[in-house]
Amino acid sequence: MLTVKKILLVQFKNYPQQIFQFQERIVGITGKNGSGKTNLLDAIYYLCFTKSYFSSNESQNVLYNTGGFRIEGQLERSGLASKIVCTVKEGKKEIALNDDVYDRFSRHIGQFPAVMIAPDDADIILGGSEERRKWLDTLLSQLIPGYMDHLIAYTKILQQRNTLLKTIAETGHNQDALLEIFDEQLVHHGTPIFEARSEFLPGFIEKVQQLYDYLAGAHETVNIQYQCHLHDAGFQQILLQNQLKDKVLQRTSAGIHRDDLVFLLNNHSMKTSASQGQRKSFLFALKLAQYEVMREHKGCPPILLLDDVFEKLDQERVSRLIQLVTSDAYGQVFITDTHAERLQQAFGEKAGLLQLIAI
Repeated sequence: MLTVKKILLVQFKNYPQQIFQFQERIVGITGKNGSGKTNLLDAIYYLCFTKSYFSSNESQNVLYNTGGFRIEGQLERSGLASKIVCTVKEGKKEIALNDDVYDRFSRHIGQFPAVMIAPDDADIILGGSEERRKWLDTLLSQLIPGYMDHLIAYTKILQQRNTLLKTIAETGHNQDALLEIFDEQLVHHGTPIFEARSEFLPGFIEKVQQLYDYLAGAHETVNIQYQCHLHDAGFQQILLQNQLKDKVLQRTSAGIHRDDLVFLLNNHSMKTSASQGQRKSFLFALKLAQYEVMREHKGCPPILLLDDVFEKLDQERVSRLIQLVTSDAYGQVFITDTHAERLQQAFGEKAGLLQLIAI
């Protein structure tokens, strides 16, 4: 089992300096709103992903009026101890595993799997396509070696191609030879991403359906439709067909960066037709299915980070969730709440499994 044993925070968000030690498999973190419960979960997430779950801007992760932060974590997996140190100082970020500094952060992704469920996750359903791609890419990056490298390369080439399209519009010069080179590179890195997404989703939705039925206490058909230009033609052909349009728009209008996932409930859009309770059940089913897939793939349960679940689920769904995460199939779980008593009551006879940390 993968567990976090200790974490040291220095100037991370609202923590000047603090150490937390975790002795139990299930850790409840309690305190008033704004006390730093979510920030502690985010620090654990940072150890696993080399970035914050909530903010891509590192300046927002630094304690006010300081120049940087440090997160140090001691983790254990199958009896083997690991030390992860994440530092940001004067805009420079460094990640080290057992004192070995990474030359590429992507090498770290997937080694310490984790799943976060937080209030902002509603954007996966209600937000734009970028939110859904981000969720899927984060999952596949932990499962498929090389996926993140393809994604990073694709994003860089896409930016270069878009810059070239703007230059062509401004100067009127023929740059088709260079455009062709960028197209070849986009195809090289984009096609494996499309194939990985296509192969993964059909089996994944079966797990989502099972968990949705369990959490909702009733059966309703859920589904995920994968929308991609590459379903209709090869990537090279699509880029050629859209070249004139791209030159007019000064951006790449088709490709895997425009993919979307359509979540369906009884063949209707989850975004527009589902109730708030149905969307919450689906969201938790989606994230818990992610957890199960990672557990199967990695051979051990990931770390599960649950932020303010009592504010998002009714009592019946909370009871089912707690019954699930306290089972032997789950590993270390961190859960936040404003009230320690409510947390203990929710776990009932299993409250003895719970380590409570007051912030």
